[in-house]
Order: sequence, then structure tokens, then C-alpha cells
Amino acid sequence: MQDFAAIDFETANGQRSSVCSVGLVVVRNGLIVDTYYSLIKPEPNYYAGFCQEVHGLSHEDTDNAPLFPDVWRQIEPLIEGLSLVAHNSSFDESCLRAVFGVYQMDYPYYDFHCTCRASRQHFGQQLPDHQLHTVAAACGYPMTNHHHALADAEACARIAMEIL
Repeated sequence: MQDFAAIDFETANGQRSSVCSVGLVVVRNGLIVDTYYSLIKPEPNYYAGFCQEVHGLSHEDTDNAPLFPDVWRQIEPLIEGLSLVAHNSSFDESCLRAVFGVYQMDYPYYDFHCTCRASRQHFGQQLPDHQLHTVAAACGYPMTNHHHALADAEACARIAMEIL
């Protein structure tokens, strides 16, 4: 794949609609040409301890953040005509669908590709697992800020450039 956008969401709680941050990396002609990161006020707006332990975000970070529709208006032109890539894409796609539903936005049915599935096909049993940080390291991209949405999106983009 030469042209795509890698995307990653972090959620505030167990509800897929509770996106509290998004990272986006736009790749054109095999090169990273743009990045985008934003905190988002989640819906529903509460934080589960297990989510906070993963990404470290809390109400203090997102109470004054924009709502999802405002953030998506900035993202939409960046990804127009591109496939989306995510590590464990079923999670990120379900988050996107859920938050579109909460805000009664028409979902445009993006074409998603999964670097986790691609890793299983490409590396098979060569890796101890197919978690993002493991696959990124196998592709020559060691992660330094795992579970920050932009860092995860960049690692996903690097993986996709290697194995998709």
C-alpha cells in the first residue's frame, strides 16, 4: 500500500463510543506526509480505571477538549479517498461506528485494513505475539510511547509500509 491513513483511538471506558483521543498518520506514495492528534471529550463522559491505566488520560485532560464531530471535521479532508489502517482494526472501526452513531452522523463505511491480521500472515510463529509494540519492533520501529494515539498510529503506519 502506498496511500493510506493509519488511525488509532483510545477510549475512556468500556463503551466503544467513548473515544478520548485520536491519532492519525497520512501516507502518500509510501511517505508520511501528515499527522494529526487530538484529545476528545468522550461520550459517555466517564473514565474507567483500567482505561486510565492503559493510556493515562483523565477528565483533567479531556473536560475542555472538543467533541468528536468537531475533531472529525478536521480529519475528514485528510483521509478523503484513502483506506484506513489500524492495528486490530475491528476495535478502531467499531469505535468509529459507535461514535458516529452517538452523534447521529452518517457513517461513510471506510475501507479498513488490519496490521495485526497482516502480521499474523506475514510473520506467523516467528513472533512471540502480534501486539503493536512487538510487530513494530520486528519491522524496525521500536515504540517509545505505546498507547498514545499518535504514537500508536505512527507505529501502525510503519508496519503497514513494511508488510502491507
